[in-house]
Amino acid sequence: MNEHELLEAIGRSGTHLAVFLETPLCGTCKVARRMMDVAEHLLPRDYALVSGNVNLLPSIVWQYRIASVPALLVFDADRGRPPRIHYALYSVERVLEYIRSVN
Repeated sequence: MNEHELLEAIGRSGTHLAVFLETPLCGTCKVARRMMDVAEHLLPRDYALVSGNVNLLPSIVWQYRIASVPALLVFDADRGRPPRIHYALYSVERVLEYIRSVN
């Protein structure tokens, strides 16, 4: 997603949202991307999973103070709280746990 699309998705409430941030040349990001692809198929329909390249998302990086990639931002459905940010994506199970932990 580009920055405008991602900001719109974050602004919409009503669904749980997980944003996966990566860079194209990051090897760890490629492994995490595979985990995210598997996790996406295991989540219910009321969860949205989107991704973006941090090199093209400067205001997102600044706003949420992204320290490294890969990063997973998990927003609750009403967007009433700031997202939980996870940098260590150990396994598909852990990714699903991170996403489902936000009510």
